Amino acid sequence: MSKKWDINIVRNIGISAHIDSGKTTLSERILFYGGKIHAIHEVKGKDGVGATMDSMDLEREKGITIQSAATQVQWKDHVINLIDTPGHVDFTVEVERSLRVLDGAILVLCGVAGVQSQSITVDRQMKRYSVPRLAFVNKLDRQGANPIRVKDALVDKLKLNAVMAQLPIGLEDGHKGAVDLVTMKAFVNEGASGETVTEIPIPEDMKEQAAEYRQILIGKLADIDDTIGEKFLMEETPTEAEIKAAIRKGVITLKLVPVFCGSAFKNKGVQLLLDAVLAYLPTPAEKKEHALDLSKGEEKFELFPDNDKPLVMLAFKLQETQFGQLTYMRVYQGKVSKGDFIINMTNKKSVKVPRLVRMHSDKMEDIDASYAGDIVAVFGIDCASGDTFCDDRVQASMQSMHVPDAVISLAVSPKSKDGANNFTKALQKFRKEDPTFRVHRDEESNETIISGMGELHLEIYVERMKREFACEVNVGAPQVAYRETINMEADYDYTHKKQTGGSGQFAKIAGAIRPLPAQEDGSVFKFSNKVVGGRIPKEFIPAVEEGFREQCVKGPLIGFPIVGVEVDLEDGSYHDVDSSYMAFKIAAMAAMREVYPKAKPVVLEPIMKLETTVPEEYQGPATGQINQRRGVITGTTSFEGSVVIEAEVPLTEMFGYSTDLRSGTKGKGEFTMEFAKYSQAPRNIQDDLAKKYQAKRLAEQK
Repeated sequence: MSKKWDINIVRNIGISAHIDSGKTTLSERILFYGGKIHAIHEVKGKDGVGATMDSMDLEREKGITIQSAATQVQWKDHVINLIDTPGHVDFTVEVERSLRVLDGAILVLCGVAGVQSQSITVDRQMKRYSVPRLAFVNKLDRQGANPIRVKDALVDKLKLNAVMAQLPIGLEDGHKGAVDLVTMKAFVNEGASGETVTEIPIPEDMKEQAAEYRQILIGKLADIDDTIGEKFLMEETPTEAEIKAAIRKGVITLKLVPVFCGSAFKNKGVQLLLDAVLAYLPTPAEKKEHALDLSKGEEKFELFPDNDKPLVMLAFKLQETQFGQLTYMRVYQGKVSKGDFIINMTNKKSVKVPRLVRMHSDKMEDIDASYAGDIVAVFGIDCASGDTFCDDRVQASMQSMHVPDAVISLAVSPKSKDGANNFTKALQKFRKEDPTFRVHRDEESNETIISGMGELHLEIYVERMKREFACEVNVGAPQVAYRETINMEADYDYTHKKQTGGSGQFAKIAGAIRPLPAQEDGSVFKFSNKVVGGRIPKEFIPAVEEGFREQCVKGPLIGFPIVGVEVDLEDGSYHDVDSSYMAFKIAAMAAMREVYPKAKPVVLEPIMKLETTVPEEYQGPATGQINQRRGVITGTTSFEGSVVIEAEVPLTEMFGYSTDLRSGTKGKGEFTMEFAKYSQAPRNIQDDLAKKYQAKRLAEQK
């Protein structure tokens, strides 16, 4: 960038889509037309098993296979940073982080299937981070493509204010180009790779339809923009510039989603989509960003993409290369230069920036500085993804570290002694990349346990150990993360007394435990001190809370954490000499053990939200399989010969589901699953778990 850094010509965008809507193909075209690659490479076997497998593999390798995480493309003297967003729900954290650094996005939809289950998930995540988006209806060369129906699905299913900004010229085999409803011009792509965009007159048979849809567009804009609203009432035609300004305003304020048409595979409509990215998606300065001030108890403050302000940047993706760890950073405020000292806010360590690079597809360009609003890659900094870096003028964090609890665990060990070193390396790397992937040693069985968001999540990491670290792994039976809780209030009154030589131990506490309703902040334990008149000295109160908390780490019923408990401490007494912090802590732990059985303890199991998509003829068997697994079906929708079955199913029952689904639907069924909630396990399952736990305890005591 020889010329001065100008934030207004920058767009940080991502492409999100349901698996196999043509995300990869579209990214390839954008890189090709942006001059980044000189030949287009196809996703092989477009209509066979290849594409789905390929896109699954890409999702598996989390999109790293095609390009690095952020590639920069020049388009019409603007800079577009294209950020890869993984499609799979198990990588929720990856998707959320990528969305976090986007200023805008393109939601890609298949012209035939329209809004699919994964499109709904992606949309929900975009809404959570308020990401403005354009919709691109792809694959219009396919049999049965209908962009108007897809636009209606965006309105009905995703509740988006979607409106056609283009109409396709021809569909299926006859798909040639698009009519732009803003400029009322028609464009077709010509040339071997569609690199020439030619303006043509609007086809005669489309003039009436184009005029009608332009009127619908202006009507929608009249609700968003006053200038257009006035002209609409006066029945005057707004100018092209006014329409563009109104669409931009509608997109940035999340009140409008313009719909564009094309077929990336047939090189149609991609350049017009890039023009729309420049015209309608926000610059980094137009999207409001906040950070949390750590020096003021995580108080929110607004970030400004100003190069002179204190530096705030977020590491959102890690990648191993032959030169060491490459960390992708988004600079939100301030600037960073080679040789600067920056502070990692997670561990408060100061590090020097040894090398800054900009990624150009497979090439890297060394740069001296990176400014607010830009995306840059840094070598030689040891950090985890999601870490915030600042200079010494500010202490900020870009995200309060809410990471969902793991729902499933596996015991893993390297198959051979030689693999032990690589095994440890792999686990350390994965933990840094993905905070939802956890590793711990089980003290009792002396095994290494990995935990994560689902069966597939852990399967992929086991597969990556094999591929990237040449380490074959033995995998134990999956272990579901159960929880214990109580169902009624119960009183406790406990005295801890121990008389030995010298000073003894004395503590008496009384109060009640009761079920704690779900809390907004997700907390699962609440302690209230209701002691009056100094019956227990103030310095011993935290000991009581600590004792109860510690006892909740491992419940006596099945050995899993106890959640949803509120403890009141109402009364007690102490001894001037014999009472101590430790005595009160021990009293609380013993009181919890004693009162717990009286409070009707129950086991909670994780319930997953399952979406299964099968061809219509397999709806019966697929529903049967879900019912057999104690699933509760919450809804079914059908489109184009397929049925989407939505259900809530206990995770315990989901092992081996993918194999059963494949064999029950001749390989045509697919599913996605994410954690929904915890709910009470049936009595027989609770009794089984309790019996196994007691037997295990007895065996250990022997």
